Amino acid sequence: MRVVMFSHSLLSDWNHGNAHFLRGVLSELVARGHRVDHYEAADAWSLTNLLRERGSAALTAFHAAYPQLSSTRYVPQQLDLERTLDGADLVLVHEWNTPELVASVGAVRAAGGHFCLLFHDTHHRAVSAPHELARFDLRHYDAVLAFGEVLRAAYLKRGWAQRAFTWHEAADTRLFRPLPPAPEREDLVWIGNWGDDERSHELQEFLLQPIAALRLRASIFGVRYPETAQAEIRRAGAHYRGFLQNFEAPRVFARHALTVHVPRRYYAEALPGIPTIRVFEALACGIPLVSAPWSDSEGLFAPGEDYLVAKNGEEMTRRVRDVLHDRGLAEGLRQRGLARIAQRHTCAHRVDELLSIHQQLTHD
Repeated sequence: MRVVMFSHSLLSDWNHGNAHFLRGVLSELVARGHRVDHYEAADAWSLTNLLRERGSAALTAFHAAYPQLSSTRYVPQQLDLERTLDGADLVLVHEWNTPELVASVGAVRAAGGHFCLLFHDTHHRAVSAPHELARFDLRHYDAVLAFGEVLRAAYLKRGWAQRAFTWHEAADTRLFRPLPPAPEREDLVWIGNWGDDERSHELQEFLLQPIAALRLRASIFGVRYPETAQAEIRRAGAHYRGFLQNFEAPRVFARHALTVHVPRRYYAEALPGIPTIRVFEALACGIPLVSAPWSDSEGLFAPGEDYLVAKNGEEMTRRVRDVLHDRGLAEGLRQRGLARIAQRHTCAHRVDELLSIHQQLTHD
């Protein structure tokens, strides 16, 4: 089968967490013998920022981590979609594309394109900025893939799609797996972007305050940290390490005793049932995790067993201290988290689901 995907960027994950899951899914499709062609706009802001910050070495590192993947960078005005989509069996268009591209791919489908066409959404804009999603013309798409049930329901309720499926993210276990722990480990690591005002208060309460209270050896990775945020990190006694290409995360996890999950406010309040992909990736690497509150309304995990939950900053401090000082607790979390990922949440599971959806749509 020939699969064509359009996303903002496959080459860069600079402030672009959608790339994590897409890389894993495409890698799994390639491993199963499918032909995969990925397209991204030549001026994608994520790749532009990555190259500005890291230079061409970042692309060299990407290709070393994913030798099976490549991406065609196109200029929108020069993209011949009919030729690009000729011979495709399945076409995936990610939500972080322009409305013009979304509509143009749909027009090719309506004009007789012999492929299954799916719109893939892994963002909160359908809830936080519905006027932006309303600009997308999905009339000629066969279905929407939404990364949570509440998002799937939103597409149907608003009349944006006639059919929609829940398709959660998952861990790319080819790369995200336990590595031997470093001889000298720090206590805590956080990998994530500051996120403007979407979780600045939550990061203070659930990350910086416990670090300061316990005087932890802690490192923080990510981008878009204003100087005020970096100053707060220093005051807490932690180290701000800057940008980390996502495929480097497993070795960073191996240098730390635990990590935490602090969801953005939209996922904690308006989109229950949707964890960030960092939860899947951390558990797949076997690092104990303590989470700020979020509602696992779809039963993806067993909170309190696969990871610990803290309802406020004081409880987060106690939970972190417990994990650091109780080896049995830490090992139990590690083992149960690994087992949960292996049982339900790998990119291989999601490709099984994708192929099942494709078969259902093409045989209806």
